[in-house]
Amino acid sequence: MTSPGNGALVVVATPIGNLGDLPPRAAEALRDADLVLAEDTRRTGKLLAHVGSDTPQLSYHEHNERERTEELVARIRSGERIVLVSDAGTPVVSDPGYRLVEACVAAGLHVEAVPGPSAALYALTVSGLPTDRFTFEGFLPRKGTARRLRLEELATERRTMVLFVSPHRAAADLRDLAAALGPSRPAALGRELTKLHEQVLRGGLGELSDRAGDGLRGELTLVVAGAPEPERSAPGEGELAEAVAAGVAAGATKKEAIADVAARAGVPKRDVYQAVLDAGS
Repeated sequence: MTSPGNGALVVVATPIGNLGDLPPRAAEALRDADLVLAEDTRRTGKLLAHVGSDTPQLSYHEHNERERTEELVARIRSGERIVLVSDAGTPVVSDPGYRLVEACVAAGLHVEAVPGPSAALYALTVSGLPTDRFTFEGFLPRKGTARRLRLEELATERRTMVLFVSPHRAAADLRDLAAALGPSRPAALGRELTKLHEQVLRGGLGELSDRAGDGLRGELTLVVAGAPEPERSAPGEGELAEAVAAGVAAGATKKEAIADVAARAGVPKRDVYQAVLDAGS
C-alpha cells in the first residue's frame, strides 16, 4: 500500500486493439497501482494478466462514476495510487473519468497521465487530411435539436474534424453528415485501427455513407476535412482608391499605401495605382 501523502490518480492510455502498443510505463503503472478503475473489468482483466499484474479492480463507468467519485477521492487522499483506464485508448476522451479528474484537482490531489494510444490521433495521422489544425468532436448527439445544431456547427467548421462513430449508427451519422456538409466533403473512416483487419476508407461523405449502408463492423473513427475558405470577391477600384487614401491620411506615403493595399487585397500594385489614378487621387 502506498504511504499517506503519496496518493495519486494515474490516467493510463491502453491499446486500441494491438497489445504490442502498450507503453512500458503503462505496464509498470498497472503493476504498481493499489487499485485499477476499469469500464469493463473482464476486458481490463485480460490486460492485467498480459502484464503480470494482480492489482485489484473496481468498475468505474458512466453509470456509477457520480456515486463512486467521492469514495475514490478519499482513498487517494489517504495515500492510495489509483490507475484509471478505459476499455481502449486514452481515458477521459469520450470515456468516463473527467468527473474524477476534476474532483481530484479540486481537492488538490496529484493527477498524472501515462500517454499512449489514441484512436482519434491515429485516424487523423493516416487520414491524408490536413493535420495542422483539428478539432475532436466525439460522438454526434443521437437525435433532436442537439443533433441538428451540432451538424449546423460542423458544416462551417474550418478545421479538420475527428469524430467517433458507433457501428450501429454509422449509416445514420454518415448520411446526416453528408446532407449537412455536402456529399463531396473529403473524409476518411478508420475501422478496427491497429487490429488485424484494420481498414481506412477514403472518399467523399456521400461515398462513405453508401459504404456504411452495406453495414460496417468494429470500432470506427471518422476524420472529415474542414469547410473550404469562402471565395473573396475582388475589391472594386473605388474600394482600392479609398483604402489608399485612408493609408495616406494615417501617415503613409502614397507608394507605401499602394503597396500595403495591394498586399492585403491580393492584387497587383499596378492595379491599385491605376485605381488611384482613375479616382483622381
